[in-house]
Amino acid sequence: MHPDLSKPSRVAASLSRLLPILMVSACTVGPDFHRPAAMAVPVATDKAFADAGLAANPVSADWWKAFGDPVLDRIELLAVAGNLDLQVAGARVARGRAALRIAGAAGLPTAGAATSYLRERASPNGILGLTGASAPTADAAGGSDPFGTSTLDGTSGSSDYDLFQVGFDASWELDLWGKARRTREAARASAQAAVYERDAARISLTAEVARTYLMLRGAQARLAVVRSNRETVARGHDIAQSREVHGAASRYDAATAGTQLATIDATIPAIERQVDASRNALSLLTGAEPHALDDILNDAAATIPQVAGPIAIGMAAQLVRNRPDIAAAEADLHAATARIGVAKADFYPSLSLTGSLGTQALDISNVPQWASRQFVFGPVLNLPIFQGGRLKGQLQLTKADEQAAAIQYRATVLRAWHEVDDALSLVRTEQARAAAAEQAVAQSRIAVQVAHRRYGAGATGYIDVLIAERAQLASEAEQTSARTDSAVAVIALYKSVGGGWAPPASPAQSERPL
Repeated sequence: MHPDLSKPSRVAASLSRLLPILMVSACTVGPDFHRPAAMAVPVATDKAFADAGLAANPVSADWWKAFGDPVLDRIELLAVAGNLDLQVAGARVARGRAALRIAGAAGLPTAGAATSYLRERASPNGILGLTGASAPTADAAGGSDPFGTSTLDGTSGSSDYDLFQVGFDASWELDLWGKARRTREAARASAQAAVYERDAARISLTAEVARTYLMLRGAQARLAVVRSNRETVARGHDIAQSREVHGAASRYDAATAGTQLATIDATIPAIERQVDASRNALSLLTGAEPHALDDILNDAAATIPQVAGPIAIGMAAQLVRNRPDIAAAEADLHAATARIGVAKADFYPSLSLTGSLGTQALDISNVPQWASRQFVFGPVLNLPIFQGGRLKGQLQLTKADEQAAAIQYRATVLRAWHEVDDALSLVRTEQARAAAAEQAVAQSRIAVQVAHRRYGAGATGYIDVLIAERAQLASEAEQTSARTDSAVAVIALYKSVGGGWAPPASPAQSERPL
């Protein structure tokens, strides 16, 4: 008797009518993400912005060009192209996109094909025994009875048999409660966070390159100051020795000058070591081997670049939206919120449509025959009855993650306000310090010139020259340090306001390459 093939057709027809109803009635459980309200600018920070007297123009993405140093511009490009940490951040972006692609498969049908060959033997003591049949054995005519339907005793003469199968399998879990949608939402937010984190890494890199470059130029300038002062002290030492020879001065003057000269010589190696360390630090930032940039970082350009013109820092109210680390914290919060919906969906029943179609035969020559066909099709309903507290624990875990992400977002914004306020204060104080150091250098140079003339004329002892030279060396060293720190403060300010980063106008723009 042939099977009633109309029943599967009726089942399929019923499911095809039921499916649109299920899809329309499907809902998405879990909280919807709402962008955090912009935190008000602290009164003190807003006042610091206003009192800074800086330009409110938007910060340029290549803000370091404001220093007007082509060598710095070149090294910044080398660092963006070769820095290994930035490449790691780029790899995390690729990982996030791959995870998004994986999550995109959630809620979609899956299908596959399989073929198999199995050598089997039915056990009379297994399921086959429920039918009262014996084990598979050879029949009297020399054929086979692989399913054990003969009346021969299965304790002897039983035989194995071949089983060939070819078919297709498919399944589709209906997204009744929005679990797949929440999974994709969380993956999309995490992928976006990786993009923002890469942008934040790029800003940190460019700021570190500029800071290290200025520290190098500061060390080179300080080395030039010390060497220049050494020449002055050496000339004074020669004069003191000459006066001692001619009886116009005591041995004390020559010894004092020699001590000053030796002290200066002792400071030079330490400064040279700082120069070498800064050069190598720049090489590392660009992803190059030690001393790879020595030809570029020559002493001929050992000047400390300064920003020409007003410093543009934008508006205080725009800070929260102009820092990629804040955008990344917001994206992390979005992902954590979506995962709550994924955890809640696990509490509800799941419905899957499964089916397989293929052929099965004991002889490989019969596999293509129509009579060898078989199929399975129908819905599978899964009800989570007892999970040992796993589902509740998972939900509590996702809620705790969401709370932590919300706190982390607020902490990131608060840290941004502090960094801006500190940077504004640093720029103001370092600029005042640099201006005072300029005046100190001018006065110390006059004092040295007067002291040398008076000593040469015999009007004073060498101690006055020594005091004046030490004061000049200290003031020039302070001037170099102040100019370096003033420029570094500007870098810190550019970094604190987002380094010229702006949120993308569309998701497609957020995928832009470095």
